[in-house]
Amino acid sequence: MPKRKTLLLVDDEPANLQVLQNILSTEYRLIFAKDGQRALALARAEKTDLILLDVMMPDLSGFEVIQHLKTLPETRHIPVIFVTALSDAENEAQGFEFGAVDFIAKPVSPPIVRARVKNHLSLVRMEELKSTRLSVVQMLGKAAEYKDNETGHHVIRMSHYAYSIALAAGFSASWSETLLHASPMHDIGKIGIPEQILNKPGRLTQEEWAVMKEHTLIGAEILVNDGSELMNIARNIAVYHHEKWDGSGYPHGLQRDAIPVEARITAIADVFDALTSERPYKTAWSVEDASNYIRENSGTHFDPLLVDAFCRCLPDLLYIKDKWHE
Repeated sequence: MPKRKTLLLVDDEPANLQVLQNILSTEYRLIFAKDGQRALALARAEKTDLILLDVMMPDLSGFEVIQHLKTLPETRHIPVIFVTALSDAENEAQGFEFGAVDFIAKPVSPPIVRARVKNHLSLVRMEELKSTRLSVVQMLGKAAEYKDNETGHHVIRMSHYAYSIALAAGFSASWSETLLHASPMHDIGKIGIPEQILNKPGRLTQEEWAVMKEHTLIGAEILVNDGSELMNIARNIAVYHHEKWDGSGYPHGLQRDAIPVEARITAIADVFDALTSERPYKTAWSVEDASNYIRENSGTHFDPLLVDAFCRCLPDLLYIKDKWHE
């Protein structure tokens, strides 16, 4: 049986706490506070999932309580719903400014209380699932680093390069941030490549190269699309980041806009970092030579519009390169 969520109910009037208890006690674990100081202590001591907070209380008002809650790392994430007779727009605006997620007017309606609590707990659950999914992606990226001969700084630089290029190309900050988190998955399929091929110091034979190229398809098998934007973008990057604008890439020989844009962006970021980084089999190129290579391959390897975005944000890329140098 799932563990019941814990709600902290805060009101200086026992009758109001009794009303909320009657509405919520069958579905949730309830803890109670009759003043602001007790509420702050319980919020820190208990694993509180949501707080129903009165505004007009002696000593500390509800507004003062939420301000304290939002300054503490252990309580700042807890959603707060104000339950109050103060229903004017000015007080509501002030409450939302302090970080409240909702207002419920007194006298309370039981269906409204139950619906609001359920909705906000669902939002918390969605954020938890999103965070968990992101952690899994990051751990998979770390696993790929241990198999490959590249460093963790390559993954950090490359993903931030991709983020900057996406912003320069006009994509939203939200989508660009998803790309930032997904792009470290670009070589996850190398987990399935034999180490004698993956870490061979010399040039690969034709047969070995055919095996190496399979890492894109292995990535597709690992990153099964679960319906989330993050995993969908991560999978597209893993499969298609070696495709080329003119159709000469692999694994499917896609051309132009048939290549997902997240893979086109990552391709530029990945090549730029690979060229400007030292490897056991090569010395690092200068930034000028690497940038010229990207420009010279605009319209063949790379999307011309994204190459323009790369050029516009080059100062940002150099800052990233310096910050995360080997």
